[in-house]
Amino acid sequence: MKKGKFIVLEGPDRCGKSTQAKMLYNQLIARGKDVILTREPGGTPTAERIRQIVLEPGLDVRPLAELLLYEASRAQHTQEKILPALAEGKIVICERYTMSTCAYQGYGRGISLDVIGTLNQIATQNTTPDLTLVFLMSDKYFTERGEYLFSDRLEQEDLAFRQKMRKGYLEMIDRTPNAYLIDADKHIGEIQARVLQLLEEHHIID
Repeated sequence: MKKGKFIVLEGPDRCGKSTQAKMLYNQLIARGKDVILTREPGGTPTAERIRQIVLEPGLDVRPLAELLLYEASRAQHTQEKILPALAEGKIVICERYTMSTCAYQGYGRGISLDVIGTLNQIATQNTTPDLTLVFLMSDKYFTERGEYLFSDRLEQEDLAFRQKMRKGYLEMIDRTPNAYLIDADKHIGEIQARVLQLLEEHHIID
């Protein structure tokens, strides 16, 4: 039975999730919390190997195969890392989880959300976040922030794909319990303050 707290940071590439996840991790450590920071796809040696395949630029990964690779990675990650940490009462901070699959493979690729929902339930063993923070930014920042960055296979998708994905995130926030939109256009300090505020409101920190 889950005893810890599960916090997921969601959103498109280059929206600042990794920066905010690390800042939150450091804040919780400073407050004496028992916390781990992880990510999807990845988080364990096996899941990280799957990540290499699914994100490699130039590799021909068809949409259904892409979905199943993500779910395989998630199943490994959840069973090996997330569930044991939660059972020990730890706070788990994860960059991306099931909502990303709905946004990218569902809204972006057009795969049935019902199919994705079923696979998500199987892969996660019905594990759901206590708090989901969805970081969304203006598309101009995607271009600006990526000018000098390596782009993986998903980051190379076009504007139309990103717009469908953004629409998906906005729709899912409205129907997902304890999910909140974070304005990723704001200054990094303002964003961090909002994240901490939400953790306080959900009694994850004092």
